[in-house]
Amino acid sequence: MIAREWKCRVPECHSAGFTAYLYETGIKDSSSTPGFLGAQIFRHTLAHKVELTLITYWEKLELIKTFSGNDISRARLYPKDEIYELEPDLSVKHYEVIEHQFSVEQWR
Repeated sequence: MIAREWKCRVPECHSAGFTAYLYETGIKDSSSTPGFLGAQIFRHTLAHKVELTLITYWEKLELIKTFSGNDISRARLYPKDEIYELEPDLSVKHYEVIEHQFSVEQWR
C-alpha cells in the first residue's frame, strides 16, 4: 500500500469551508479512481492559520497516475483553491506503508 501526503495552509476563517471543498474535489476525485483505498485529513493549528494534511491510500504507486497525471510528485490543485487563500505545497510525498492497525473499538 502507498500513502500520498499533501499539505496546505489556510487562514483560520477559511478552514471549515476549505475542508468541505477538499471533500468535494480532492477526496471525491481520488475516491473514484481505481486503486484508491481511503483517505484521512489532519488539522494542525498554527498562528492565525490552519495546516491541513491530506493522506490518501493507494494499492500501487502506478495507479496514482490516473488521479495525478504522469508526474505523481506534483500536487493536483483545483480552480477555486484561491478563494480560500490557500497556500498549497506544490509537491507531494509518497510512502510505502509497512504497518497499519486500527482498533475498531477505539473509534466507537
